[in-house]
Amino acid sequence: MYTEDKQLYIAHCDNGPIYMIGKMANRHGMIAGATGTGKTVTLQVLAETFCEAGVPCFMADMKGDLSGISQPGQMSSFIEKRCPEFGIENPQFHGCPTRFFDVYGEQGHPLRATISEMGPQLLARLLDLNETQTGILNIVFKIADDQGLMLIDMKDLRMMLDYVAKNAKEFTTTYGTVSSVSVGAIQRALLALEAEGGEIFFGEPSFNALDFLQTEGGRGVMNVLAADKLMLNPKLYSTFLLWLLSELYEQLPEVGDLELPKLVFFFDEAHMLFKDTSKALIDKIEQVIRLVRSKGVGVYFVTQSPSDIPEVIAGQLGNRVLHGLRAYTPKDQKTVKAAAQTFRANPSFNTEAAILELGTGEALVSFLDAKGAPCIVERAKILFPLSQIGAITEGQRTALIRNSRLYGIYDKSFDRESAYELLLEQQKQEEKRRQREEEEEEKRLAKEAKEKERSRSTSSRSTSTKKKSTTRKAVEKTINTTATTFGRQLGKSIFRGLLGGIFKK
Repeated sequence: MYTEDKQLYIAHCDNGPIYMIGKMANRHGMIAGATGTGKTVTLQVLAETFCEAGVPCFMADMKGDLSGISQPGQMSSFIEKRCPEFGIENPQFHGCPTRFFDVYGEQGHPLRATISEMGPQLLARLLDLNETQTGILNIVFKIADDQGLMLIDMKDLRMMLDYVAKNAKEFTTTYGTVSSVSVGAIQRALLALEAEGGEIFFGEPSFNALDFLQTEGGRGVMNVLAADKLMLNPKLYSTFLLWLLSELYEQLPEVGDLELPKLVFFFDEAHMLFKDTSKALIDKIEQVIRLVRSKGVGVYFVTQSPSDIPEVIAGQLGNRVLHGLRAYTPKDQKTVKAAAQTFRANPSFNTEAAILELGTGEALVSFLDAKGAPCIVERAKILFPLSQIGAITEGQRTALIRNSRLYGIYDKSFDRESAYELLLEQQKQEEKRRQREEEEEEKRLAKEAKEKERSRSTSSRSTSTKKKSTTRKAVEKTINTTATTFGRQLGKSIFRGLLGGIFKK
């Protein structure tokens, strides 16, 4: 529930309502708790409250449950019982303006990126490359960038890898050694990703992340990503969400602390982002999360345990909702103790004990105050959503997709001229040039043979002819090389951001 003084009513405790201050909402946050403790409902309450305040949100829908945010909720005995407790009379149930997205294009607007836009760092993570292979991939991208070759889909990258491997000696001095073994390993990783259906993500039209920042009737649009199928490939899921976040960072201007965020980005199943991720990339992620705040974007991680999030990033999450945790093992007990210590203690109860006692829908809540300091933790009950809890029908989803402003923009893919076509044409031209040289060489040798048969006296003229032919061959080769180089450099000036994506400003 959004109030006129730009506060968001999220939960209720013995001391009364608990509000999140709108100006502090972009200071990031966390929703954590064991399975079945109410994380999804808390996410829905937060999202629809932001919606009411005019703030668009992005969220991944793991089971289809969050699609219900698009439809009005209904009164139930549970809600009727809670209304007096929360100080709510006659709740006005309503759905939120919602757009559905799906990497596979089955349950929403397709989401695609080009290989060039994703960049070598995120692609290396997606392909699970080692340090050496990642270095080779960086070289390949650098050569493509310097020559103005756009890598749109997987066939472009495969062709570029083949081109760099075949011409490795030419690039060694400028870019470093290119190992054919590493190139082969990258090619195999691409084939494995393609076999898992990952190739459908790469192509055009590429998604513009700024399309998330829209409102309808003064309310923020809820951008819901169908992730039930995408979750079968955790690397693709987490890398894709990280790419979206980096795109927002690269494209949005600096705005400082606003009265309300421009966008709230919910990163569900956050543990997948940090699992098997190199320290170098985690440092980059930490930097993006720290800096994206000044672009007006609030990032909220949703996960089963606070320990899933690296400490360097957890320290930036000022708004916290912690549902119940389970402590069946010594390791679990340490996690509970560590989680309790991250809160500002409340003298009225034991934080560590409360974490183990919380029921479904209850949580420990601590938001930032007006000065940006954490409030004392409160044991509270999360408000009920005013939108539908649970999945919508296929017919309802289809209707919303077809009535969306984005309908028809991303739904049909196309394949324009890019690295594959340009390098293929270059190969053809090189082959034609070699054939011409071979034909000229044959003619020259035949002519020399005839002249030798005529007489020895014409040997000087034969030598002159040979020199002219050699000169002509060198000139033709220079012309061809210059023309090819000029063609490669069209569209040059590609710059990359923190996570290696194209800097589009």
